[in-house]
Amino acid sequence: MKFTCSQLTLTRALNTVSKAVSNKTTIPVLRGILIQAKDNKLTLTASDLDISIIREMPAEIEEEGSAVVPSKLFGDIVRKLPNEEIVIEDTAAGILNMSTSSSDFSVVTMPVDQFPKIGDSIEDKAVVRIEANMFREMIRKTSFAASMEEAKGTLVGILTELTPDTIEMVALDGFRLAHTSKEMINEESRSFIVAAKIMNELSKITSDEIEAATVRISLGDKSAVVNVGSTEIILRIMEGEFIRYRDIIPKDSQIKVVISRSLLLESIERASLLAKEGKNNLIKFSIRDSMITITSRSEEGNVKEEIGIDKEGDDLDIGFNSKYVIDVLKAIDDEEIMMNFKNSISPCVISPVEGREFEYLVLPVRIPNI
Repeated sequence: MKFTCSQLTLTRALNTVSKAVSNKTTIPVLRGILIQAKDNKLTLTASDLDISIIREMPAEIEEEGSAVVPSKLFGDIVRKLPNEEIVIEDTAAGILNMSTSSSDFSVVTMPVDQFPKIGDSIEDKAVVRIEANMFREMIRKTSFAASMEEAKGTLVGILTELTPDTIEMVALDGFRLAHTSKEMINEESRSFIVAAKIMNELSKITSDEIEAATVRISLGDKSAVVNVGSTEIILRIMEGEFIRYRDIIPKDSQIKVVISRSLLLESIERASLLAKEGKNNLIKFSIRDSMITITSRSEEGNVKEEIGIDKEGDDLDIGFNSKYVIDVLKAIDDEEIMMNFKNSISPCVISPVEGREFEYLVLPVRIPNI
C-alpha cells in the first residue's frame, strides 16, 4: 500500500473516526484504525463494536492495500506533522512509513484480518432524514438526563419516537426527565433507543461535517446506519423496553409560575455555591404571591435570592437538587418558562410558556430545615 494525502484532510478524518476507538477494550486491534487505499480514495474505519465510524477522503493511490495502525500514536504523529502532503507506505514487515519534506516516521501495524468486518449494509426498514442542526439540538436538550449507570439498562439511552408528523426524543435517569418534540414528516411510525454517549458522538460528528445539512438514518432491527457528509456511522440499537414516560408526567398541576429562565439560572447558580457545601446540592423555593425566594444553608453560610414571577395558584415551599434544575435551564433557549407544581412532594414540570416543544420533569427533595 502506498498513497499521498493532505496532512490537514487526514487529521480531520482521524479526529472523526477516533471517536469510535475505545481505550478500555481488551481486544488490541480495536485500539487501532483500519486504513484502506482503493479506487483513488482513502477509507478510515474504527469500531468499539457498539459504534463503528467509516470516513472517506481523497488521496492519490499508487498501490492499493490496507493496514491497521494504533489510533492514538498514529493520530498524534499526523497532527504534529507540517501542513503539507504526506507519503504513507506500508512494508511486508508490518511497518507503516510516513514522510514529509522534513519528517520521517514509522509505526508498527496490527493484523488486518483481526479487525472486525464492518460496513455490511442493513436492509432499510425505515429511513429518517433530519436536519443536522435540529438533530444536534434535540440531543443537547435530552442527553444530559440519561442515566450514567450501565445497570439501569435502557435508561442510559435516548428514546427516539417517530410519528407521521413529529420526531421526539426522551431521556430520564430516575431523578429528572427530558423530552423534546419537533414537527417533521416521516415515512412511518417507529421508535428506537440508542445509548446517550453514542448520540453525543453523533452530534459531534455532525458538527465536524459542517457542509452536511441533513442526517440520514437507516433503521434495522438491531442496528442503524447513519450517513452525514462523507462519514458513515454504524451503531447498535439497544434492546429492551423504555419506561412509559408519559405516565410519569403529572397532568394536573395546581400552581403555575412564569419566570425568566436566565434570572432563575443565575440565582440558582449563586445559591448552589453554598448548596455544594451542604448535602446533595439542596436549595429551597418559597413561592409567595409575585415572588419566588431561593435559599440555601450550610455550615459555611446562608444565601437568599429573590425573583419576580407571575403565579397562578397557592403558595408553595419545595426543595430541589440544584444541579438537576441547572442542567434543565441550560438546555432551554426560551427567555421565559413555565414551572408547573402540584405540591411539595410531586415533580416540577418545566415547559414553554406557549407550545409543547419541550418538557422537563425534576423530582423534589425533602429539606425541612433549610
